Amino acid sequence: MSKIIFEKIIKADRKKVFELSTNYENFQKILSSQYPSIRIISVRGNTSVVEEHLRIAGQELVMMVKHVIDEPILHEIFVIGGDAKGTHIINRYEQIPYGTKLTLEVDWKLKGVMRLSNLFDKTKFPTEYSKIIDKFVTIAEC
Repeated sequence: MSKIIFEKIIKADRKKVFELSTNYENFQKILSSQYPSIRIISVRGNTSVVEEHLRIAGQELVMMVKHVIDEPILHEIFVIGGDAKGTHIINRYEQIPYGTKLTLEVDWKLKGVMRLSNLFDKTKFPTEYSKIIDKFVTIAEC
């Protein structure tokens, strides 16, 4: 899949948006239908390794993910194992006068059966991922 870029304007303070979207251990509670399981493996400084199950586009991805946080500007996600190994997601947070501009760069890499099952509809993943981000936006704006 090719790299996709999303921009979302969120009517909330950058600190609040950043804390919500980098609190991945809370994803299972606030987005349980998309994240049925989250297990933190290790935390060292601004880097965490997490086992994540993500339901997207009718599939459940099981991934080992490294989160690198540069508060409050940047959150990088590297999928280091599992169904989407090699995927890289960059979240940038920019304070704007009426809230936060969130820019996401997503480079999905699907492996094995996941790659084959989505071969015929490559637009599904970006659309579904955007819907997940929209749910974060709704929660942040509350």
